[in-house]
Amino acid sequence: MSKADAIFVDNIHQILQNGVWDTDRPVRPRWQDGAPAHTIKKFGIVNRYDLREEFPLLTIRRTAFKSCLDEIFWIWQKKSNNVRDLHSKIWDQWTDESGSIGKAYGYQLGVKHKYKEGEFDQVDRVLYDLKNNPQSRRIMTNIYTFADLHEMNLYPCAYSMTFNVSGNVLNAILNQRSADMLTANNWNVAQYAALLMMIAQVSGLVAGELVHVIADAHIYDRHIDMVKEIISMPQYPAPQVELDKSVTNFYGFTVDSFKLSGYKCNEKKYVIPVAE
Repeated sequence: MSKADAIFVDNIHQILQNGVWDTDRPVRPRWQDGAPAHTIKKFGIVNRYDLREEFPLLTIRRTAFKSCLDEIFWIWQKKSNNVRDLHSKIWDQWTDESGSIGKAYGYQLGVKHKYKEGEFDQVDRVLYDLKNNPQSRRIMTNIYTFADLHEMNLYPCAYSMTFNVSGNVLNAILNQRSADMLTANNWNVAQYAALLMMIAQVSGLVAGELVHVIADAHIYDRHIDMVKEIISMPQYPAPQVELDKSVTNFYGFTVDSFKLSGYKCNEKKYVIPVAE
């Protein structure tokens, strides 16, 4: 059975059994009808996914893999903050009339910074260090820029990646301040696992562990019944994900560079309300 399923089910049980409700407190998020969007949460969940064993896609619920990839390319390759560069509609509620989400996500990765070796944005600095200084303990990105928060339409949720090389293996830590477990948890896991695979390949390394650190892992009140149904679904073996080995430049990857095979999963479509 898929290890991603086992981890997700365990996370949900931890939250439902040991979590803390905020129904007695004022909250910022609202449902479309204006009602407060309350949650039950658990603080400090840490999950480990070893990409040498399997790719972490849920089978108890279908994860839209190509859409995950499209978003990670939008942020990490295009370094864009405009939804017109994205093929899905998932960001539309946070855009202005021009399609911009402000100085958030891809915008921050594209800002250039001066180093003694030259001028790099955060992505290019990671790629440079993994080729030229792989034993560095300073290979990381961070898009939670306090000076620009007032110009972000949505504060970054998954905000930091730390890369670390052990031998010929590239591992990474994804730090996330807030995770809507039903809507986005496996989406984030899948796309950052794919990112780790891409960066490892162009750096001549093997993709190893993705460690996912979630500060606030929560389930919204209107998601409870769906979550309970999903974790009761049959579990299947993890699918196979292969990366086109001919690509040696990070910016040369496309959605079609990934081959997903053997993905058997729960095909039920869920209409999931999203709090704003």
